[in-house]
Amino acid sequence: QVQLVESGGGLVQAGGSLRVSCAASGSTFSIAAMGWYRQAPGSQRELVATITRGGETNYADSVKGRFTISRDNAMNTVYLQMNSLKPEDTAVYYCNARTFIRNYWGKGTLVTVSS
Repeated sequence: QVQLVESGGGLVQAGGSLRVSCAASGSTFSIAAMGWYRQAPGSQRELVATITRGGETNYADSVKGRFTISRDNAMNTVYLQMNSLKPEDTAVYYCNARTFIRNYWGKGTLVTVSS
């Protein structure tokens, strides 16, 4: 089992920056990749960025060049640095951990970008 707890969400003005964090606990040795997804009101959950244990990253086109995902070496914590935020980035951001058996999800942290 893997438990995920997000932190760092909040209210920021357009053009500002915010960093959200996700702390993993439990069987973290089984995690192959971690990532961030987001869900805006009335929309489906969508991929934001992922990072593998080996450090390979993947980003949604909408955040490339603005967001950066990183992790500690033990894969216990993953970060999402968000710069040049836009109102359309407003959403609940969910942390995801993928093992060879299943996916795990955090409860989410709300990011609100005001115009």
